[in-house]
Amino acid sequence: MAAADDMAVARPDAAGPPPGGGDAVDAARATQAPQEPGVPEADGRDGPDGDGTASRLTRALRRPALGALVGAVAVFVLFTITDSTPNHLWLTQTGLQAWAQQAAFFGIMAVPVGLLMVGGEFDLSTGGMTGFSAIIMALLIGNEHWNAWAAVAVTFAFGALVGAVNGIVVTRSGLPSFIVTLATYFAFRGLSVGGVLKVNHGSTSIGLTGTRHPGLDSARDVFGGSFAHSRALPNGYQTAILWFVGVTAAGVWLLGRTRFGNWVFAVGGDADAARKVGVPVRRTKVLLFMGTSTAAALVGVISFLQARTAVSEQGVGYEFYYIIAAVVGGCLLTGGQGSALGAALGACIIGMAFQGVIYSGWDSSWDFTFLGVILFLAVAVNTVTHRRAMRARK
Repeated sequence: MAAADDMAVARPDAAGPPPGGGDAVDAARATQAPQEPGVPEADGRDGPDGDGTASRLTRALRRPALGALVGAVAVFVLFTITDSTPNHLWLTQTGLQAWAQQAAFFGIMAVPVGLLMVGGEFDLSTGGMTGFSAIIMALLIGNEHWNAWAAVAVTFAFGALVGAVNGIVVTRSGLPSFIVTLATYFAFRGLSVGGVLKVNHGSTSIGLTGTRHPGLDSARDVFGGSFAHSRALPNGYQTAILWFVGVTAAGVWLLGRTRFGNWVFAVGGDADAARKVGVPVRRTKVLLFMGTSTAAALVGVISFLQARTAVSEQGVGYEFYYIIAAVVGGCLLTGGQGSALGAALGACIIGMAFQGVIYSGWDSSWDFTFLGVILFLAVAVNTVTHRRAMRARK
């Protein structure tokens, strides 16, 4: 199996589709020119309108981000109507900054998590990884007195290494990624609590003391600063929002405009068929795992440089929010379909949900009920639209 995969890496274009077998033919397309993410290529058959192409409705349904866009608009309108603040702050810069900041932290992770789900895998270590990355930053800068930029570089390198290990273990052992990354998550939880207690003299919180930390101010400007200050918004918008936009743009480009993006769809749809036609399945999955863990390191760096402190409980449970955002954005739990833009919109929905409940004056205990309803509706809609799109191809 290893030899076959290595050959696939060396000659991704050499193999043609084996005779027969629709799955193999679909996988073969992964070695050709990139196509729009989640949009099956036309098979030449008549669509419902009988003119040789699929109807506009069917083509729209094939876009995984459509449901997330409709959902985001609906949630925004809902909280616009129910906003109970004195000056209707939901429609002001204050309201935008509040939910956009929340969405940014979810979205930076939701996009790479969505790509990984398109590739047919899960990563449950992301929540623990974000908190542990912040702890690494705190220890290197606060306790070891490293230059902040060196600490940032080491944190990113550590994140990439963790992803590579997760990916290699999953692809070579055949164990479910759910189990492998869950084990990684518990390892980080133990280190975040027990390890920090030991090196931090019994405290689970690590903060910076004093003012002399080389490189901290410039690093904070890039990762934890703010921009677009105004009289209406004195504190401006957090730079995390720019990172969210950048990660989303990179995800959209990678999934929809590169050969690697086609490989992701292929391995998520049918890894065996993809391997037979020359797709480097193992390498693709390892890179996807590295993407999620590196993004987790980015969130850890941003959160630490914003707050100048890290706590052991940070990020715990957030891995489910990232998955929810990806699912709401159109990523199937079975792999093979999804959208980076959809995952980003899913993160916006979660951000609006958390802040909108507050602006509407509702009990915040209903946050989770709201998210549960959104998740159920998203899965139902995604399943129905996916089945309809697949029937249209037959």
